[in-house]
Amino acid sequence: MNTRTQRIIFWCLLASIVAMGCLLAFHRQHFRNGVASLAEDTPLDAPTASTEPITLLLANDADGAVTATNRQIALPQEITARVRSLLDHLNAEYALPGSAHPLPPGAMVDDVFLVPLPIVGHADNSSTNTSSSAAATPSENPPSTLVASTDPGALQPQSPGGELAVVNLRSSFVNQHPSGMEVESLTLLSIIGTLHANVPQIEQVRFLVDGQPRETLAGHADLLRTYPTRDTSVAASSVSVK
Repeated sequence: MNTRTQRIIFWCLLASIVAMGCLLAFHRQHFRNGVASLAEDTPLDAPTASTEPITLLLANDADGAVTATNRQIALPQEITARVRSLLDHLNAEYALPGSAHPLPPGAMVDDVFLVPLPIVGHADNSSTNTSSSAAATPSENPPSTLVASTDPGALQPQSPGGELAVVNLRSSFVNQHPSGMEVESLTLLSIIGTLHANVPQIEQVRFLVDGQPRETLAGHADLLRTYPTRDTSVAASSVSVK
């Protein structure tokens, strides 16, 4: 192959490379313009979580009181997720340095179940009570041990739409909770009062730990009874203790 032929081939290859580069650059710019035009014509609305005013009933170990405190917090709209997030924010306040009621950090609640009132009868894990358990169990299917009452007057609503909240505490939270009559009572009062202030349809609260009944929070405050929700901005002596 002579020199002239080699030069012709070289220039042809070079021209092809340049042409291919120009073509790729054109298509890339065309694609960018198309994407930009699509974004302008159909803007995407990113989901945003707006904050809202909520009230936390915060305990103080120094004076044994529970005080209402306002916060701006973003909460889910689904009611059980909302209650769970509310209580986790409550515990986050207690895990802050310098907290007046220091508690272990991390999630307080595993799940929350809301059961329409009234509830009468006895529910347990036996198969003979399946029908009565089904009547007292919400769609989220809480543990069948959540209600244990044979009193016909127990668990009655104070107003139409009243509900029982079954708060399933995490064992990791309970096992690290400080032991003592007052500190345990303050925690329960704080939870009960916070639910009362923010979710008015919750009229009564019952506690489980990892889905099972437990006698006390950390040796003193009773977890086997059902507590009425109310304004708990009072001393901790109103919580039952063992």
